[in-house]
Amino acid sequence: MVIGWILCVALPYVLMWGPLAVWSPNNGQQTALVVTTVASLLANIAVFRLLTRYPGGRNAALVAPQILAIYLILSLFVLILRQEVSRYLLLASGVASFIWLHVEFMTLQRLKRIKLAAVNLGRAKDLANISSITVRFLQEPDLHGLRYDGVVADFNAIDATWERFLTKCVLNGIAVYNARNLLESLTGRVSIKKMSENDIGSLLPSKNYERLKYLFDVGFVIVSLPIVLIICLITAICIRIDSKGPILFAQTRIGRGNRPFTLYKFRSMVYSKCDDPERFADENDDRVTRVGRFIRCTRIDELPQFLNILKGEMSLIGPRPEQPSFVRQFDEVIPFYSYRHVLKPGITGWAQVRSGYAADIDETQLKIEHDFYYIKNASIALDIYIVFLTVKTVFTGFGSR
Repeated sequence: MVIGWILCVALPYVLMWGPLAVWSPNNGQQTALVVTTVASLLANIAVFRLLTRYPGGRNAALVAPQILAIYLILSLFVLILRQEVSRYLLLASGVASFIWLHVEFMTLQRLKRIKLAAVNLGRAKDLANISSITVRFLQEPDLHGLRYDGVVADFNAIDATWERFLTKCVLNGIAVYNARNLLESLTGRVSIKKMSENDIGSLLPSKNYERLKYLFDVGFVIVSLPIVLIICLITAICIRIDSKGPILFAQTRIGRGNRPFTLYKFRSMVYSKCDDPERFADENDDRVTRVGRFIRCTRIDELPQFLNILKGEMSLIGPRPEQPSFVRQFDEVIPFYSYRHVLKPGITGWAQVRSGYAADIDETQLKIEHDFYYIKNASIALDIYIVFLTVKTVFTGFGSR
């Protein structure tokens, strides 16, 4: 962090105004020095500490959005307070942070690969499917003098001999992890096949978090409304020109507490007066119009759901609401399926950015495991991470159909 501050704040400052300006800065230089220092430190914390604890958080594609967001927010804050500030230093520091943090991130990614020893019993065996870590499976309670970042075991599958070995590891300063918790943190999923009543009880989100989230949802919708209305107007005109039928599409979905509500979207498929049976969208679905394909790929078709947020039926982030017939079908074959309705459904969510579109029972079960991870770990930090992943999803078109 110190090296980053020298390269991204001190060096641009000295290069622009010389070393004498350090001792006698004007108001604009002084404010810019404080703002860029705070921005540089926050950017470092965000890139290497804030989001890296979530699955996929160590992703180079997320470095730039975090840096850009921090510098923009702090710059806007200074402008709102009408403080004199050097825009040149803000820009130079932002560019330097962008370059330095990318170099630092890529270098550390190559050097820091987690190396674990795992007891070859129970769910610990599933670590063999995780490509982001190096795992050596232990056949006997001995590390043979090798160094590891930690030892992993399924506490429900080991005997007294392994328990004494794990105790010895802890006493020697070696971290010991529960295989189930580690798998959840690495995959971003909670296995619904291994759940018990105690697990269900732990999946209740904080009331304070829900209140804060609602205020953020409403505030975001109101602030973004001028831009959103322009996009909606252009989209409505394009839909009208491209195909016959209504501009908006209304459909019954199941929301919080298993209660039905009317969800609004821009119509992206060919209009049919007949009540077609509910079914998943297929790859290259011939029902999708030309405009529909674009707005589905960019998620513009979801913008009318801002109305659902203002009505209190949805949130910006949460489990995706399903149609009633699908809910009944999945509830019969997937354990604990309806528990995903403990939260308000969202326009985007952990399952959408991690696994994309689900079109059958197996994919839906994977999606539910992602939903349960979100419910269990719901927090402002995770929501911010999902926002960054959503931006990435919009630009890549991941999971759209």
